[in-house]
Amino acid sequence: MKTQEKTQDLIDSFSEFKELKNIDRERLMRILEEVFRAALAKRYGTDDNFNIIVNIDKGDLEIFRNRVIVEDGNVQDPKREIEYSEAIKVEPDFEVGEEFSEPISLSEFGRREILTIRQNLNSKVQDYEKSLVFQKYKEKVGEIVVGEVYQPWSKEIIVQDEEKIEMSLPKTEQIPTDHYRKGDVVRAVVQKVEMRNNNPVIVLSRTAPQFLEQLLAAEVSEIHDGTITIRNIVRVPGERAKIAVESYDDRIDPVGSCVGVKGSRIHGIVRELNNENIDIINYTPRVDVMIQRALSPAKTTSVKVFEEEKRAEVYMEPDQVSLAIGKGGCNIKLASKLVGYNIEVYRDVDEDFDDVDLREFDDEIDQWIIDVLIGIGCDTAKSVLNISKEDLLKRTDLEEETVDHIIEVLQSEFE
Repeated sequence: MKTQEKTQDLIDSFSEFKELKNIDRERLMRILEEVFRAALAKRYGTDDNFNIIVNIDKGDLEIFRNRVIVEDGNVQDPKREIEYSEAIKVEPDFEVGEEFSEPISLSEFGRREILTIRQNLNSKVQDYEKSLVFQKYKEKVGEIVVGEVYQPWSKEIIVQDEEKIEMSLPKTEQIPTDHYRKGDVVRAVVQKVEMRNNNPVIVLSRTAPQFLEQLLAAEVSEIHDGTITIRNIVRVPGERAKIAVESYDDRIDPVGSCVGVKGSRIHGIVRELNNENIDIINYTPRVDVMIQRALSPAKTTSVKVFEEEKRAEVYMEPDQVSLAIGKGGCNIKLASKLVGYNIEVYRDVDEDFDDVDLREFDDEIDQWIIDVLIGIGCDTAKSVLNISKEDLLKRTDLEEETVDHIIEVLQSEFE
């Protein structure tokens, strides 16, 4: 291929980049100038005495080399100076000391130079596009985006937005009951955006509290306009979530507003989260009252708060303990996180004088094991024995041999 043909290909590519790339006119002009200045600097040793004029619409690019006219025999720097006799061959009216400007044809560049320019141009355009993607999604961190599943893999799902920008939804950021196939629509929150090997990596999440927060803000206008504030959100994704809300307007019920008439506002969110149970709680600065509300649906009889230890002892009827603990301890763990206190649940056993406090067995059962049992709401011997061995193993994660020893010790007390 002739150099002139290669040059024309290069000129034609300018408009191609303009049409195919998401780059504004001024940025493309700057990129073109940067690429050609690099080529000029390599060819002529400098680029500071060159003017480059780019016309994107016409696909034109003009280069002018500027040198100062000096008397014949006085040229000290050929890159910046030209003899008078050479200058007047172009224009007879030139005088010594004037600036001599001559056009540089792209045909003067060799095949390799043209190829290098094209490669550099393509590379800079790609880098700029990557920076645009990075900046766009960096500003969206904490916001919900909608995309389509492009590639479902075992460890992550690749999601594309409407501009075919790829985002990653890792398995760890999916709700356990999420199942996706190619083409499915996904809603998730942008968790983080970072550059890896000069490529923007956009990580999505459906398990982050921010996802639930943004879903609520979209459904509840009072949250969106700031009348209702979300004080805290804690979640076990796919199972349960607790949300503390507060209203700055005494006329507005924050819990009722979030739930909506007959649950109209919350039902859509629950479906989006694969039937995750959502407890919405009216925030109060009173820790004891907040704990009572956080343990919902269980009802408490009394609460003792130890502020310095960030700990609370909660007493309730025996039939309420399992509700307070929840499946796998989920309810009490979330309540503790929501309030910021370590909550310990105790049975209100005043009516059972034949029962024995677990702490009295510390000579036969290790203290840390007693603490584990208390943590699931069992503070007396009978409260432990009333639970099946299978449930004890599941709730405490203790070894079977340890559970057998506990049951044997406690049963011997009543024999």
